[in-house]
Amino acid sequence: EPTVRTELMEQIPSIAIFLQESRPKFPTAFFEYLMPIVVRYLTDVNNQVRKAGQEALLILLEQDLIAQSDIENKVCPILLDLSAPDSDDEYKVEAVNIICKMASMLSRTTVEHMLLPRFCELCSDGKLFQVRKICAANFGDICNAVGQEATERLLIPKFFELCSDSVWGMRKACAECFMAVSYTTSPEVRRSKLSPLFISLISDTCRWVRQAAFQSLGPFISTFANPSSAGLYIREDGTLSIRPSTQDVNSNSCQPSNSATLMSSNANAV
Repeated sequence: EPTVRTELMEQIPSIAIFLQESRPKFPTAFFEYLMPIVVRYLTDVNNQVRKAGQEALLILLEQDLIAQSDIENKVCPILLDLSAPDSDDEYKVEAVNIICKMASMLSRTTVEHMLLPRFCELCSDGKLFQVRKICAANFGDICNAVGQEATERLLIPKFFELCSDSVWGMRKACAECFMAVSYTTSPEVRRSKLSPLFISLISDTCRWVRQAAFQSLGPFISTFANPSSAGLYIREDGTLSIRPSTQDVNSNSCQPSNSATLMSSNANAV
C-alpha cells in the first residue's frame, strides 16, 4: 500500500538519527538497510511516496547523515538518471527540484563535477518550461554552491539564455535572483556583462518582469559596493543584510560631549 510506504519514509530520518547516536551497536545498519530504501523510493510509482522519499533525503543531507561515498555513488546517479533527456516528465521535474535543493548541502567538488553539467543541460530544456523555471528560480543557489570560477565559465552563459527566454515567468525568476548571481561574480563581469543584462530586464515588454527587476535594482546595486566599507553582506539564506560598523555602534551611545558639540555646531550654522 502506498500509504504504508509513505509512512515508512516519514520515519526514516528519526530512525537514521537513532542509528547515528547508537553507531557502536549498529555500525552499518543505515547504509545497508535504510539508504537503499530511500534511493529506491525516489523512483516509486506513487507520487506521494516519491515526495516523502525526497523530503526524507533532504533531511538526511541537512543532518549530514549520508556519507560522501553514498552521495556520489547512490544518490547522484539516480538523480542524473531521473533528469536525463529521455526521462519521464514528472520524474524529471522532481529530480531537478531535488538537485537544486541539495546543491547547498553538498561539497563544492561534488556539485561541480557531478551535478553542474546536468543543471546546465536542464537550463536549456526545450521540452518542459517547468524544468527551466526551476533552474531559473534556483540559479543563485547553484552559483553560490559552485563559486565564482564555475559561475563565470559555465553558468553565466546559461543565465543569459534564461533571461531572454520566451516565457515571461522565466525572465521574472531571473530578475528575482539577480542579486545572488551578481554577488558570486567578479566586479568586471558584474560591470561588463550583468549590468547590460539587467537593463534588458528592467526594460522588458512584460510588466511583471519589469516590476521584479525594479524590486531587485537596489540589491543588485549593492553588489557593487565594497563589503568592508559598506557593511553589506549576504546571509546564508541568500538575503541582503547590513552589518553595523563600529562607528555606528559607538555613535548610538549618547555622550554629553558629543551632544554639546552638535548643539554648538547647529548654533553656529544658524
